[in-house]
Amino acid sequence: MHTKKHLSLESLVEGFHKIVSKFNDCRSADVDYSLNDIVLSGFACMFFQEPSLLQFQKRMQDELENNNLRTLFGVNDIPESTQLRKVIDAIPGEKFSAVFKEFFRRLQRGKHLEQFQFYRGKYLISIDGTQYFSSNKLSCEHCLRKEHKDGELSFSHQALQAAMVHPGIKQVIPLMAEDISNIDGNTKQDCEINAAKRSISRIRSEHPQLDMIILGDALFSKQPMIEKIRQHGMSYIFGVKPGGNKLLFQDLAEYELNELRVEKEQGKIYLYRWINEVALNGREDSISVNFFELQILVPDQRGAFKTNFRSSWVTDFNISEQVVQRLVSAARCRWKIENECFNNLKNQGYHLEHNFGHGEQYLSFNFYLLTLLAFFAHQVFELTDKTFVACRQKFGSKQYLWEKLRSAIEWFIFTSWQDLLNFVLARDDSRFQFVAQPP
Repeated sequence: MHTKKHLSLESLVEGFHKIVSKFNDCRSADVDYSLNDIVLSGFACMFFQEPSLLQFQKRMQDELENNNLRTLFGVNDIPESTQLRKVIDAIPGEKFSAVFKEFFRRLQRGKHLEQFQFYRGKYLISIDGTQYFSSNKLSCEHCLRKEHKDGELSFSHQALQAAMVHPGIKQVIPLMAEDISNIDGNTKQDCEINAAKRSISRIRSEHPQLDMIILGDALFSKQPMIEKIRQHGMSYIFGVKPGGNKLLFQDLAEYELNELRVEKEQGKIYLYRWINEVALNGREDSISVNFFELQILVPDQRGAFKTNFRSSWVTDFNISEQVVQRLVSAARCRWKIENECFNNLKNQGYHLEHNFGHGEQYLSFNFYLLTLLAFFAHQVFELTDKTFVACRQKFGSKQYLWEKLRSAIEWFIFTSWQDLLNFVLARDDSRFQFVAQPP
Protein backbone atom coordinates (compact mmCIF):
# COMPACT_ATOMS: atom_id res chain seq x y z
CA MET A 1 0.00 0.00 0.00
CA HIS A 2 2.92 2.34 -0.65
CA THR A 3 2.91 5.23 -3.08
CA LYS A 4 5.40 5.43 -5.93
CA LYS A 5 8.77 6.55 -4.61
CA HIS A 6 9.00 9.73 -6.71
CA LEU A 7 5.59 10.84 -5.34
CA SER A 8 6.27 10.14 -1.66
CA LEU A 9 6.51 13.04 0.76
CA GLU A 10 10.22 12.40 1.19
CA SER A 11 10.78 12.63 -2.58
CA LEU A 12 8.64 15.75 -2.96
CA VAL A 13 10.56 17.37 -0.10
CA GLU A 14 13.87 16.36 -1.69
CA GLY A 15 12.82 18.08 -4.91
CA PHE A 16 11.72 21.11 -2.89
CA HIS A 17 15.12 21.24 -1.19
CA LYS A 18 16.99 21.14 -4.51
CA ILE A 19 15.00 24.06 -5.85
CA VAL A 20 15.36 26.20 -2.71
CA SER A 21 19.11 25.53 -2.67
CA LYS A 22 19.27 27.45 -5.97
CA PHE A 23 17.53 30.52 -4.56
CA ASN A 24 19.73 33.59 -4.30
CA ASP A 25 20.41 34.16 -0.61
CA CYS A 26 21.08 37.88 -0.13
CA ARG A 27 21.99 37.48 3.53
CA SER A 28 25.54 37.64 4.78
CA ALA A 29 27.56 34.45 4.89
CA ASP A 30 27.28 34.29 8.69
CA VAL A 31 23.68 33.13 9.21
CA ASP A 32 22.08 30.94 11.84
CA TYR A 33 19.62 29.10 9.57
CA SER A 34 19.84 27.95 5.97
CA LEU A 35 17.22 28.96 3.41
CA ASN A 36 16.18 25.32 3.21
CA ASP A 37 15.54 25.13 6.95
CA ILE A 38 13.52 28.34 6.84
CA VAL A 39 11.39 27.62 3.77
CA LEU A 40 10.73 23.97 4.59
CA SER A 41 9.78 24.86 8.17
CA GLY A 42 7.15 27.20 6.76
CA PHE A 43 5.97 24.55 4.31
CA ALA A 44 5.74 21.94 7.10
CA CYS A 45 3.51 24.24 9.15
CA MET A 46 1.11 24.62 6.20
CA PHE A 47 1.39 20.93 5.37
CA PHE A 48 0.07 19.95 8.82
CA GLN A 49 -2.59 22.69 8.71
CA GLU A 50 -1.25 24.35 11.83
CA PRO A 51 -2.93 27.72 12.54
CA SER A 52 -0.01 29.08 14.58
CA LEU A 53 3.52 29.17 13.19
CA LEU A 54 4.97 29.85 16.64
CA GLN A 55 3.08 27.02 18.38
CA PHE A 56 3.96 24.58 15.60
CA GLN A 57 7.66 25.33 15.96
CA LYS A 58 7.51 25.00 19.74
CA ARG A 59 5.90 21.57 19.47
CA MET A 60 8.46 20.43 16.90
CA GLN A 61 11.46 21.73 18.84
CA ASP A 62 13.24 19.00 20.72
CA GLU A 63 16.31 18.83 22.88
CA LEU A 64 17.31 15.57 21.26
CA GLU A 65 19.00 15.33 17.90
CA ASN A 66 15.86 14.16 16.05
CA ASN A 67 12.45 15.69 15.55
CA ASN A 68 9.75 15.30 12.94
CA LEU A 69 10.81 18.40 11.05
CA ARG A 70 14.18 16.76 10.54
CA THR A 71 12.98 13.24 9.73
CA LEU A 72 10.04 14.24 7.49
CA PHE A 73 11.16 17.57 6.01
CA GLY A 74 14.94 17.56 6.23
CA VAL A 75 15.09 20.59 8.53
CA ASN A 76 18.36 20.57 10.45
CA ASP A 77 17.74 23.60 12.67
CA ILE A 78 14.32 25.05 13.45
CA PRO A 79 14.37 28.84 12.97
CA GLU A 80 12.56 31.24 15.25
CA SER A 81 9.27 32.47 13.81
CA THR A 82 10.48 36.08 13.61
CA GLN A 83 13.59 35.09 11.66
CA LEU A 84 11.53 32.80 9.44
CA ARG A 85 9.13 35.59 8.48
CA LYS A 86 11.95 38.06 7.84
CA VAL A 87 13.75 35.75 5.42
CA ILE A 88 10.64 34.49 3.58
CA ASP A 89 9.51 38.11 3.19
CA ALA A 90 12.60 38.79 1.05
CA ILE A 91 12.12 35.86 -1.38
CA PRO A 92 10.39 36.90 -4.63
CA GLY A 93 7.25 34.78 -4.91
CA GLU A 94 7.98 33.84 -8.52
CA LYS A 95 10.85 31.66 -7.25
CA PHE A 96 8.30 29.11 -6.03
CA SER A 97 6.97 28.53 -9.54
CA ALA A 98 9.72 25.94 -9.98
CA VAL A 99 8.30 23.90 -7.08
CA PHE A 100 4.81 23.83 -8.65
CA LYS A 101 6.37 22.76 -11.93
CA GLU A 102 8.36 20.02 -10.18
CA PHE A 103 5.31 18.57 -8.41
CA PHE A 104 3.40 18.70 -11.71
CA ARG A 105 6.25 17.00 -13.58
CA ARG A 106 6.30 14.16 -11.07
CA LEU A 107 2.58 13.52 -11.64
CA GLN A 108 3.22 13.52 -15.39
CA ARG A 109 6.09 11.08 -14.96
CA GLY A 110 3.77 8.66 -13.16
CA LYS A 111 1.10 9.13 -15.89
CA HIS A 112 -1.38 10.28 -13.24
CA LEU A 113 -2.39 13.29 -15.29
CA GLU A 114 -3.60 11.23 -18.23
CA GLN A 115 -6.92 10.71 -16.43
CA PHE A 116 -7.40 14.51 -16.55
CA GLN A 117 -7.50 14.52 -20.36
CA PHE A 118 -10.94 15.76 -21.26
CA TYR A 119 -11.37 15.88 -25.03
CA ARG A 120 -8.95 14.92 -27.80
CA GLY A 121 -6.02 15.02 -25.41
CA LYS A 122 -6.90 18.46 -24.10
CA TYR A 123 -6.81 19.45 -20.42
CA LEU A 124 -9.21 21.81 -18.65
CA ILE A 125 -7.52 24.69 -16.81
CA SER A 126 -9.87 26.78 -14.67
CA ILE A 127 -8.81 30.31 -13.68
CA ASP A 128 -10.31 32.56 -11.03
CA GLY A 129 -9.30 35.24 -8.56
CA THR A 130 -9.35 34.93 -4.79
CA GLN A 131 -8.64 37.21 -1.83
CA TYR A 132 -6.49 35.84 0.98
CA PHE A 133 -5.77 38.94 3.08
CA SER A 134 -7.89 41.93 4.04
CA SER A 135 -7.49 44.69 6.63
CA ASN A 136 -8.46 48.29 7.23
CA LYS A 137 -5.29 48.92 9.27
CA LEU A 138 -2.40 46.68 8.20
CA SER A 139 -0.91 47.34 4.76
CA CYS A 140 2.21 47.37 2.60
CA GLU A 141 3.15 49.06 -0.68
CA HIS A 142 1.93 46.01 -2.63
CA CYS A 143 -1.57 46.00 -1.10
CA LEU A 144 -4.58 46.64 -3.29
CA ARG A 145 -6.47 49.65 -1.97
CA LYS A 146 -10.22 50.24 -1.99
CA GLU A 147 -12.04 53.34 -0.82
CA HIS A 148 -15.55 52.56 0.43
CA LYS A 149 -18.62 54.77 0.24
CA ASP A 150 -18.16 55.88 3.84
CA GLY A 151 -14.63 57.03 3.04
CA GLU A 152 -12.92 54.15 4.83
CA LEU A 153 -9.88 52.67 3.10
CA SER A 154 -9.30 48.91 3.10
CA PHE A 155 -6.25 46.92 2.01
CA SER A 156 -6.09 43.45 0.50
CA HIS A 157 -3.96 40.84 -1.21
CA GLN A 158 -5.42 38.77 -4.03
CA ALA A 159 -4.20 36.12 -6.43
CA LEU A 160 -5.24 34.79 -9.82
CA GLN A 161 -5.29 31.02 -9.43
CA ALA A 162 -5.20 28.37 -12.15
CA ALA A 163 -5.96 24.68 -11.59
CA MET A 164 -6.35 21.60 -13.75
CA VAL A 165 -9.85 20.17 -13.34
CA HIS A 166 -12.00 17.38 -14.76
CA PRO A 167 -15.78 16.78 -14.46
CA GLY A 168 -15.31 13.22 -13.21
CA ILE A 169 -12.43 13.79 -10.78
CA LYS A 170 -12.81 15.39 -7.36
CA GLN A 171 -9.15 16.36 -7.02
CA VAL A 172 -7.74 19.48 -8.69
CA ILE A 173 -4.14 20.21 -9.62
CA PRO A 174 -3.11 23.77 -8.68
CA LEU A 175 -0.65 25.63 -10.87
CA MET A 176 1.54 28.55 -9.85
CA ALA A 177 -0.60 31.51 -8.78
CA GLU A 178 -0.24 35.03 -10.18
CA ASP A 179 -0.01 37.78 -7.59
CA ILE A 180 -2.54 40.60 -7.99
CA SER A 181 -0.69 43.44 -6.34
CA ASN A 182 -0.30 47.20 -6.36
CA ILE A 183 2.75 47.38 -8.60
CA ASP A 184 3.64 51.04 -8.25
CA GLY A 185 2.36 52.39 -4.96
CA ASN A 186 -0.96 54.19 -5.41
CA THR A 187 -0.43 55.07 -9.07
CA LYS A 188 -0.98 51.71 -10.75
CA GLN A 189 -3.61 49.37 -9.36
CA ASP A 190 -3.39 45.79 -10.59
CA CYS A 191 -6.50 43.83 -11.52
CA GLU A 192 -7.69 40.27 -12.08
CA ILE A 193 -7.83 40.49 -15.87
CA ASN A 194 -4.22 41.74 -16.16
CA ALA A 195 -3.08 39.02 -13.77
CA ALA A 196 -4.93 36.47 -15.92
CA LYS A 197 -3.05 37.59 -19.02
CA ARG A 198 0.26 37.21 -17.18
CA SER A 199 -0.84 33.83 -15.88
CA ILE A 200 -1.69 32.58 -19.39
CA SER A 201 1.80 33.53 -20.61
CA ARG A 202 3.38 31.82 -17.59
CA ILE A 203 1.37 28.63 -18.03
CA ARG A 204 2.31 28.34 -21.69
CA SER A 205 5.97 29.02 -20.90
CA GLU A 206 6.08 26.40 -18.13
CA HIS A 207 3.99 23.79 -20.00
CA PRO A 208 4.75 24.35 -23.70
CA GLN A 209 3.47 20.94 -24.84
CA LEU A 210 0.25 20.83 -22.82
CA ASP A 211 -2.92 21.17 -24.93
CA MET A 212 -5.24 23.31 -22.79
CA ILE A 213 -8.79 24.65 -22.65
CA ILE A 214 -8.98 27.71 -20.38
CA LEU A 215 -12.19 27.98 -18.34
CA GLY A 216 -13.33 31.24 -16.79
CA ASP A 217 -16.32 33.33 -15.79
CA ALA A 218 -17.84 36.26 -17.69
CA LEU A 219 -15.07 38.61 -16.52
CA PHE A 220 -12.76 37.01 -19.08
CA SER A 221 -15.11 36.91 -22.10
CA LYS A 222 -13.51 40.01 -23.60
CA GLN A 223 -11.69 40.24 -26.92
CA PRO A 224 -8.18 41.10 -25.61
CA MET A 225 -8.25 38.12 -23.23
CA ILE A 226 -9.50 35.72 -25.89
CA GLU A 227 -6.90 36.95 -28.36
CA LYS A 228 -4.18 36.42 -25.74
CA ILE A 229 -5.29 32.83 -25.24
CA ARG A 230 -5.45 32.10 -28.97
CA GLN A 231 -1.98 33.61 -29.48
CA HIS A 232 -0.66 30.98 -27.08
CA GLY A 233 -2.36 28.13 -28.94
CA MET A 234 -4.98 27.48 -26.27
CA SER A 235 -8.74 27.05 -26.50
CA TYR A 236 -11.27 28.67 -24.17
CA ILE A 237 -14.73 28.38 -22.66
CA PHE A 238 -15.86 31.56 -20.92
CA GLY A 239 -19.16 32.49 -19.35
CA VAL A 240 -21.20 35.32 -20.84
CA LYS A 241 -24.06 37.34 -19.35
CA PRO A 242 -26.64 39.70 -20.86
CA GLY A 243 -25.47 42.51 -18.59
CA GLY A 244 -21.81 42.24 -19.51
CA ASN A 245 -22.14 41.15 -23.15
CA LYS A 246 -25.11 43.26 -24.28
CA LEU A 247 -24.31 43.45 -27.99
CA LEU A 248 -23.73 39.70 -28.20
CA PHE A 249 -27.12 38.94 -26.68
CA GLN A 250 -28.81 41.58 -28.85
CA ASP A 251 -27.45 39.83 -31.94
CA LEU A 252 -28.46 36.40 -30.62
CA ALA A 253 -32.08 37.56 -30.34
CA GLU A 254 -32.16 37.87 -34.13
CA TYR A 255 -31.02 34.28 -34.77
CA GLU A 256 -32.74 30.94 -34.50
CA LEU A 257 -30.53 28.81 -32.29
CA ASN A 258 -30.03 25.07 -32.63
CA GLU A 259 -31.69 23.08 -29.83
CA LEU A 260 -31.32 19.72 -28.16
CA ARG A 261 -33.75 18.57 -25.44
CA VAL A 262 -32.66 15.77 -23.12
CA GLU A 263 -34.93 14.25 -20.49
CA LYS A 264 -33.25 13.70 -17.14
CA GLU A 265 -34.23 12.25 -13.77
CA GLN A 266 -37.35 13.46 -11.94
CA GLY A 267 -38.85 14.82 -15.13
CA LYS A 268 -36.20 17.50 -15.65
CA ILE A 269 -35.49 18.72 -19.16
CA TYR A 270 -31.98 19.82 -20.13
CA LEU A 271 -32.35 22.26 -23.01
CA TYR A 272 -29.12 22.87 -24.92
CA ARG A 273 -29.05 25.79 -27.38
CA TRP A 274 -26.18 26.92 -29.59
CA ILE A 275 -25.02 28.80 -32.65
CA ASN A 276 -21.63 29.13 -34.36
CA GLU A 277 -19.91 32.21 -35.75
CA VAL A 278 -21.42 35.23 -34.00
CA ALA A 279 -19.69 38.53 -33.25
CA LEU A 280 -18.51 38.88 -29.66
CA ASN A 281 -18.99 42.66 -29.58
CA GLY A 282 -19.79 45.69 -31.69
CA ARG A 283 -16.23 46.51 -32.72
CA GLU A 284 -15.38 46.61 -36.41
CA ASP A 285 -12.66 44.06 -35.81
CA SER A 286 -14.79 41.92 -33.48
CA ILE A 287 -13.74 38.31 -33.28
CA SER A 288 -16.30 35.58 -33.95
CA VAL A 289 -17.21 33.17 -31.19
CA ASN A 290 -19.42 30.13 -30.84
CA PHE A 291 -22.24 30.49 -28.33
CA PHE A 292 -23.99 27.80 -26.27
CA GLU A 293 -26.22 27.68 -23.22
CA LEU A 294 -27.97 25.28 -20.89
CA GLN A 295 -31.43 25.70 -19.42
CA ILE A 296 -32.66 23.21 -16.83
CA LEU A 297 -36.45 23.02 -16.84
CA VAL A 298 -38.31 21.42 -13.92
CA PRO A 299 -41.99 20.48 -13.82
CA ASP A 300 -44.29 22.03 -11.25
CA GLN A 301 -47.34 20.38 -9.67
CA ARG A 302 -49.49 21.26 -12.68
CA GLY A 303 -47.05 19.70 -15.12
CA ALA A 304 -45.86 23.01 -16.55
CA PHE A 305 -42.13 23.65 -16.83
CA LYS A 306 -40.18 26.53 -15.34
CA THR A 307 -36.52 27.43 -15.70
CA ASN A 308 -34.53 26.29 -12.66
CA PHE A 309 -31.06 27.04 -14.05
CA ARG A 310 -29.68 28.95 -17.01
CA SER A 311 -26.12 29.74 -18.00
CA SER A 312 -24.36 30.70 -21.22
CA TRP A 313 -20.84 30.48 -22.62
CA VAL A 314 -18.69 31.27 -25.64
CA THR A 315 -15.93 29.11 -27.06
CA ASP A 316 -13.73 28.58 -30.11
CA PHE A 317 -14.90 24.96 -30.46
CA ASN A 318 -17.27 24.32 -33.36
CA ILE A 319 -20.51 23.27 -31.67
CA SER A 320 -22.77 20.48 -32.87
CA GLU A 321 -25.35 18.14 -31.41
CA GLN A 322 -22.58 15.58 -30.88
CA VAL A 323 -20.38 17.81 -28.68
CA VAL A 324 -22.67 20.36 -27.00
CA GLN A 325 -23.30 18.22 -23.90
CA ARG A 326 -19.58 17.61 -23.50
CA LEU A 327 -18.87 21.34 -23.78
CA VAL A 328 -21.47 22.12 -21.12
CA SER A 329 -19.93 19.60 -18.74
CA ALA A 330 -16.55 21.29 -19.28
CA ALA A 331 -18.01 24.77 -18.78
CA ARG A 332 -19.74 23.79 -15.53
CA CYS A 333 -16.50 22.17 -14.36
CA ARG A 334 -15.07 25.68 -13.95
CA TRP A 335 -16.74 25.83 -10.54
CA LYS A 336 -14.40 23.14 -9.25
CA ILE A 337 -11.77 25.80 -8.64
CA GLU A 338 -14.24 27.38 -6.21
CA ASN A 339 -15.63 24.21 -4.67
CA GLU A 340 -12.56 21.96 -4.54
CA CYS A 341 -9.73 24.50 -4.35
CA PHE A 342 -10.76 27.78 -2.68
CA ASN A 343 -13.38 26.19 -0.42
CA ASN A 344 -10.82 23.65 0.84
CA LEU A 345 -8.18 26.30 1.37
CA LYS A 346 -10.50 28.65 3.24
CA ASN A 347 -12.87 26.30 5.09
CA GLN A 348 -11.24 22.87 5.41
CA GLY A 349 -8.33 23.51 7.75
CA TYR A 350 -5.75 25.26 5.57
CA HIS A 351 -6.30 28.69 7.18
CA LEU A 352 -5.71 30.47 3.86
CA GLU A 353 -7.13 33.77 5.11
CA HIS A 354 -5.27 33.62 8.42
CA ASN A 355 -2.59 36.28 8.74
CA PHE A 356 0.58 34.26 9.34
CA GLY A 357 2.52 37.45 8.68
CA HIS A 358 2.03 40.38 6.34
CA GLY A 359 5.58 41.60 5.81
CA GLU A 360 6.82 44.45 3.66
CA GLN A 361 7.66 42.67 0.40
CA TYR A 362 6.54 39.12 -0.44
CA LEU A 363 5.63 37.49 2.88
CA SER A 364 1.85 37.46 2.53
CA PHE A 365 1.95 36.06 -1.02
CA ASN A 366 4.63 33.51 -0.10
CA PHE A 367 2.53 32.13 2.75
CA TYR A 368 -0.31 31.81 0.23
CA LEU A 369 2.04 29.86 -2.07
CA LEU A 370 3.33 27.60 0.73
CA THR A 371 -0.28 26.84 1.71
CA LEU A 372 -1.10 26.09 -1.93
CA LEU A 373 1.94 23.80 -2.23
CA ALA A 374 0.79 21.93 0.90
CA PHE A 375 -2.64 21.52 -0.71
CA PHE A 376 -0.92 20.37 -3.93
CA ALA A 377 1.00 17.69 -2.03
CA HIS A 378 -2.21 16.49 -0.40
CA GLN A 379 -3.90 16.28 -3.82
CA VAL A 380 -0.95 14.19 -5.01
CA PHE A 381 -1.47 11.78 -2.10
CA GLU A 382 -5.23 11.56 -2.73
CA LEU A 383 -4.48 10.54 -6.31
CA THR A 384 -1.55 8.20 -5.70
CA ASP A 385 -1.19 7.08 -2.07
CA LYS A 386 -3.48 4.22 -1.03
CA THR A 387 -2.49 4.53 2.63
CA PHE A 388 -3.39 8.21 2.68
CA VAL A 389 -6.71 7.44 0.98
CA ALA A 390 -7.40 4.76 3.61
CA CYS A 391 -6.74 7.34 6.35
CA ARG A 392 -9.12 9.77 4.65
CA GLN A 393 -11.81 7.11 4.56
CA LYS A 394 -11.24 6.12 8.18
CA PHE A 395 -11.42 9.60 9.67
CA GLY A 396 -14.05 11.05 7.35
CA SER A 397 -13.38 14.78 7.34
CA LYS A 398 -10.04 16.20 6.29
CA GLN A 399 -9.83 18.36 9.39
CA TYR A 400 -10.26 15.34 11.67
CA LEU A 401 -7.50 13.46 9.86
CA TRP A 402 -5.03 16.33 10.20
CA GLU A 403 -5.97 16.73 13.84
CA LYS A 404 -4.90 13.11 14.37
CA LEU A 405 -1.71 13.58 12.38
CA ARG A 406 -0.74 16.70 14.37
CA SER A 407 -1.43 14.86 17.62
CA ALA A 408 0.79 11.96 16.56
CA ILE A 409 3.81 14.08 15.58
CA GLU A 410 3.58 15.99 18.85
CA TRP A 411 4.17 12.80 20.86
CA PHE A 412 6.21 10.54 18.60
CA ILE A 413 9.00 10.79 16.07
CA PHE A 414 8.45 9.09 12.72
CA THR A 415 11.18 8.16 10.32
CA SER A 416 8.92 8.41 7.26
CA TRP A 417 5.56 9.72 6.06
CA GLN A 418 4.33 6.16 5.48
CA ASP A 419 5.19 5.24 9.08
CA LEU A 420 3.11 8.17 10.29
CA LEU A 421 0.15 7.20 8.08
CA ASN A 422 0.34 3.56 9.12
CA PHE A 423 0.47 4.66 12.75
CA VAL A 424 -2.73 6.71 12.66
CA LEU A 425 -4.39 4.08 10.48
CA ALA A 426 -3.68 1.36 13.06
CA ARG A 427 -4.72 3.48 16.05
CA ASP A 428 -8.03 2.91 17.86
CA ASP A 429 -9.99 5.52 19.78
CA SER A 430 -8.52 4.80 23.19
CA ARG A 431 -4.85 4.04 22.78
CA PHE A 432 -1.96 3.75 20.36
CA GLN A 433 -1.76 0.17 19.10
CA PHE A 434 1.41 0.83 17.20
CA VAL A 435 4.83 1.31 18.77
CA ALA A 436 6.61 4.45 17.57
CA GLN A 437 9.96 5.87 18.54
CA PRO A 438 9.44 8.07 21.62
CA PRO A 439 11.09 11.49 21.74
